[in-house]
Amino acid sequence: MKMNFKYVRVQGTELAMNTKYATGIFSMGWKLVRSGVMEQEDIDLFMEIDKWFSEELPYPPQCMRRENVVCFFKTENTELMMKMLRPVMWLLDKYGTPFFVVHTNTPGEIVYEDDFQVVVKAGFEPVYAEMQPSWTPEEELAKLSGGEDKP
Repeated sequence: MKMNFKYVRVQGTELAMNTKYATGIFSMGWKLVRSGVMEQEDIDLFMEIDKWFSEELPYPPQCMRRENVVCFFKTENTELMMKMLRPVMWLLDKYGTPFFVVHTNTPGEIVYEDDFQVVVKAGFEPVYAEMQPSWTPEEELAKLSGGEDKP
């Protein structure tokens, strides 16, 4: 079954201090640039892609003001954007920076929207759930059917 999602975000495994949200692809790319580990050719590639996004997409005012927000691309208009991001994802892989491509229909409270993206409020304290008790599907099915574990 194919699911249609409204929004997509490429994000890392580190949480940003201000948003408590996973860092986005451009933050990860800039971190690599500033770390001094990237080859000049790769820096130039990243900077060219970053420039393209700066010129082609509106810059949300919440981002300009450095508010506590995160951005998601709209999937209905992301074909070209994702094509432009593939080399950045390749760079992240090349330099050992893990990332996820996250699809969702519920990104959070939208505070800005344009043709290409939405900006949502961020900044929450993480809530940790208790670990589930260890189980196997057979044990769980036995409990649900009212029986004990049967060999």
